[in-house]
Amino acid sequence: MPHQTAPDDDGFGAYAVAAWPRLVRTAQLLTGDFHEAEDLVQTTLAKVYGRWRWVPRAEIDLYVRRALVNNNLSRLRRKRVAHLLTPVLPESLRHRDAGHADAVDQRTAVGAALADLTARQRAVVVLRYWEDLTEQEIASVLQCSVGTVKTHARRGLEALRRHPGITAPAPAPARRPCADAAPAPTPSGARR
Repeated sequence: MPHQTAPDDDGFGAYAVAAWPRLVRTAQLLTGDFHEAEDLVQTTLAKVYGRWRWVPRAEIDLYVRRALVNNNLSRLRRKRVAHLLTPVLPESLRHRDAGHADAVDQRTAVGAALADLTARQRAVVVLRYWEDLTEQEIASVLQCSVGTVKTHARRGLEALRRHPGITAPAPAPARRPCADAAPAPTPSGARR
């Protein structure tokens, strides 16, 4: 992506450079792959650039998020056909650094759990819990009702909680009630 902007881009270049990291992070959560995420963001920004002059400046983020989600849904539709025609290939083995293996395992588990959600549930969960959008904002991005957003969020979270790769936090150790506490020591020779 070029860092110099054309003089007549009407602010698109500055917007694209500033929004790139956030858009790639969101796209990575939607796609599950960093390289596909970058491709998705590039495709989205290219399409947005073609309509940039007509996008109301107050709605730029909404417009770009909507385009990102819609492009991802289109990508998934095209990918289904490719999956039907391509045999499943084994996943390559990756070297793991012992220092951050747990963090990598946790990220992998979350990515796998997100991948098992439907595309709409995944979009709602990512926009709500990673992008921190309100239910109303998500409804605007996905062009659906707030009730639909709530339903997708609830079902998505239930599916994430049930996913075998995600472990529930360990319960806190049980505390002894005060009544069971050991009696205070008595002075020697004193009677009770």
